[in-house]
Amino acid sequence: MGNLIDGKAIAEKVKEEVKKEMEVLKTEGIEPGLVAIQVGENPASAIYTNQQKKNCEKAGIGYELKTFPQDITEEQLIAEIGKLNGDSSITGIILQLPLPQGMDVRKVQASILPEKDVEGVNPANMGWIVYGRPYLAPCTALAVKEIIDSTGVDLYGKEVVMVGHSDIVGKPVALLLVDKFATVSICHIGTSDAGMLEEHIRRADILIVAVGKANLVPGKWIKEGAIVVDVGINRVGDKIVGDVEFETAKERASLITPVPGGVGPVTTAILLRNVVRAAKWAKK
Repeated sequence: MGNLIDGKAIAEKVKEEVKKEMEVLKTEGIEPGLVAIQVGENPASAIYTNQQKKNCEKAGIGYELKTFPQDITEEQLIAEIGKLNGDSSITGIILQLPLPQGMDVRKVQASILPEKDVEGVNPANMGWIVYGRPYLAPCTALAVKEIIDSTGVDLYGKEVVMVGHSDIVGKPVALLLVDKFATVSICHIGTSDAGMLEEHIRRADILIVAVGKANLVPGKWIKEGAIVVDVGINRVGDKIVGDVEFETAKERASLITPVPGGVGPVTTAILLRNVVRAAKWAKK
């Protein structure tokens, strides 16, 4: 039976690091402040913002939620972000999704200053990942790397398969791991349609799945002894499950993240770390 990777324990370790960093910043008179931007009302987004507020308060980080009406224009929203960019008391900005239909999400995200972009989605911050010098990178991608690092595995020469090619998980994860000289394959709908997905997954020493489709990957596809990081969060009936068929996969994998309790808690902790890093950037 595969050993479960305890995401909560990894998250607590990251939070302890954040706590120490906060103490240092306090002695330097720096008070990190995070502003979350929400357009319109979204019940799911409200859950996330409440969690953000709770975690920030525990870490001693200032938190404010700014809400804007559903009918705000893209230009008006960018102008509001510009005001936050110019406010020295705000060291981090996070944009809650989804935005109203018709808005260019990437354009709005790009309007956040790189040094205040705690989600790591500004093109400049994405570019630093390509250069192998990530500082503020997407939280979930960094969480995946933090989890893999926690296993102590040497990535050099390992066969890594990343299923999913999103801007905030698949692509940055691939870049972060290839920089450690892993051999990384990115799989997506084209791979599946070509009937090649199983072939790729079966040879993965390390498998990361971030698609958002319950039990997309049958457990029998997992290579014996592989490390599996399941980023997916899906509701099936009254249960929350991942993208990997867990019960079978855990019998084959050497290490596997549970859902829930795996990647999620680490992602939350990485956001706090990014807020602290942004505050340190601001003092330079």
